[in-house]
Amino acid sequence: MAVAAEALLGLGMGLGLYALVYHNFLKGRRCRNEILLQGKTVLLTGGNTGIGKATALDLAHRGARVILACRNKQRGESAVYDIRRESGNNEVLFMSLDLGSLRSVRAFAEAFLRSEPRLDILINNAGIGCEGQTEDGFDVTFQVNHLSHFLLTHLLLERLKRCSPSRIVVVASNAHRSGKMDFQSIHRPAEGTAQAFQSYCNSKLANILFVRELANQLEGTGVTCYAVHPGVVNTELFRHSPSWAKPLVFLVSRLFFRSPADGAQTSVFCATEEGIERLSGRYFADCRLRDPRPHARDDAAAKKLWEFSQGLLGLAS
Repeated sequence: MAVAAEALLGLGMGLGLYALVYHNFLKGRRCRNEILLQGKTVLLTGGNTGIGKATALDLAHRGARVILACRNKQRGESAVYDIRRESGNNEVLFMSLDLGSLRSVRAFAEAFLRSEPRLDILINNAGIGCEGQTEDGFDVTFQVNHLSHFLLTHLLLERLKRCSPSRIVVVASNAHRSGKMDFQSIHRPAEGTAQAFQSYCNSKLANILFVRELANQLEGTGVTCYAVHPGVVNTELFRHSPSWAKPLVFLVSRLFFRSPADGAQTSVFCATEEGIERLSGRYFADCRLRDPRPHARDDAAAKKLWEFSQGLLGLAS
């Protein structure tokens, strides 16, 4: 009995310590504003699960018309049903978008502009981390995480300007710390787990540099933009991990990663917080302004990435 009691006491203390550590060090800050979004339209990529779904739910609670742009129709429509039910907002819709296809991005933008008169907030949320090649011949992680979002933003920019003041939020990551801007290879398909992880880091660096140059391009238009780090979140981002690694990823993510709702807080903050317009082009984490690593604050690299992306997409400079 004494041994069992000691074991239970030890377990209780361990759980209490874990809860304390999670609440104070892992969970992160919450967006505290109560800004309402009635009459506003939000477009969010990858909103059928994880951070995107949690972000969409919060914005739906605020009264926004929320468009979930997702690849999987069944999962997208299921997310729409969940969000409508939980928020009481029926202005939540699914539209089909495959970021692994530039053809799909262009078709989506055309359909969106034809059907939706407003665009007040664009959240480039969707992300992936795996090896492979898209139908366009690019590295799948680079294209999904950066290049297709670059194109989508370009195609929707005039609508955002027309509805200004409006905002663009790009979900980046502290993984940018290990990113590199090698313009000879950054777009080429990765081979193997190590290269795929490097490609993910590169794409997150690209997200921050993209926002940095985008802010320069948007100066004076009434459209502002922000890069955000959501924290380390328990999502499906690395669902394509090797089978041998999945049990470890599952255990670690359950114990030490943020919930999607906690991970969504900085995206919601940058989409709604009043008074941050002067910080357009900057990087946020835990609902606070942060400085990314020096190589993510390189204006020359940001401009070169912009021109490089335009070239890959065949866009006029």
